[in-house]
Amino acid sequence: MTDGPVSWTATATDGEARAGKLSTPHGTISTPAFMPVGTRGTVRGLDVADLRSVGVEILLANTYHLMERPGADTIVELGELHGFMAWDGPVLTDSGGYQVWSLSPKVSEEGVVFKSSYDGSKVVLSPERAVQVQEKLGADIAMVLDVLVGLPAPTTDVTGAMERTLRWSERALGARRRYDRALFGVVQGGTDPGLRTRSARETAALGFDGFGIGGLSVGESPEERDRALEATIRALPEGKPRYVMGIGDAQGLLAAVARGADMFDCVLPTRLARHGKVLHPDGDFSIKRTEWSREPGPIDSACDCSTCARYGRGYLRHLFNTRETLGPRLLTIHNLRYTLRLIETARRSIAAGDFESLACAIVERRAAGRQR
Repeated sequence: MTDGPVSWTATATDGEARAGKLSTPHGTISTPAFMPVGTRGTVRGLDVADLRSVGVEILLANTYHLMERPGADTIVELGELHGFMAWDGPVLTDSGGYQVWSLSPKVSEEGVVFKSSYDGSKVVLSPERAVQVQEKLGADIAMVLDVLVGLPAPTTDVTGAMERTLRWSERALGARRRYDRALFGVVQGGTDPGLRTRSARETAALGFDGFGIGGLSVGESPEERDRALEATIRALPEGKPRYVMGIGDAQGLLAAVARGADMFDCVLPTRLARHGKVLHPDGDFSIKRTEWSREPGPIDSACDCSTCARYGRGYLRHLFNTRETLGPRLLTIHNLRYTLRLIETARRSIAAGDFESLACAIVERRAAGRQR
């Protein structure tokens, strides 16, 4: 447990897997928790009633995109992020580092310089500015700016990025002015267990409110990812939340929960939905397939989302094939509910002491379904 603006308390453990409660300035959430990505202050196509209906407790918003459009000062005038989005639950903002990485920035000790994806103008983002913008946005949890390296990469590059992230982390703490909001450090180190351990220990020693585990889902294998997670989590304090950045597939989520992770975010469920990909316990599939054209049944008869309660596969296929905007919206509702049900089931199984067997059954069922 922490004495700061957020606190995490364990409610159950099963091996390394753990369930708990995370208290924030805008409410308490259950962990493990999945955060849908609201890049520009919205989960595309959904409103806050939709998000509550599928079980969302905490949202992620993107610092880079919001500081570009409409700008942090505008959001302050409109009630900070919570008022701006009409969302009264917790919000976590990333530092913008991942999005900047995709824009081929020039990285120096001072920060990153890149061209705006909106108008091509020069943008400078430093560790200090990343904190300042997030404090203006009013996020319950802000993230430090880190240095991301795509994998595989030379050890010297990974080490350099990890060490620079540590230096930037100290600067971020020095720039902090709002102590009514949490600031999380970010652990880097690629897939090298030794670098991960060092990064985790030195980041923890700085005294952050919680910890992001970054630099994964950027080209490594599942086995490499899992080894990196194990090394990282072993070196982090037990009483503070652990957030694995960028994991959203069923197998990856379960693997991270098994190793003691608490929070996750990913665009995968919503992005796949916009392209007609259905998340399903028996293996994912495309709703656009011809075989569904006369199918009256739901996507998943066991799913309790509003899409599965009301609409058949044939109708959903029709919406996508005629490019109706309702199609992506309805599939986004289902895919988010699938992901949140998975996390809810994981929490229950940790409390019941059968998480490992449940996780194995879920993975095996999905694999068997794909083979049919």
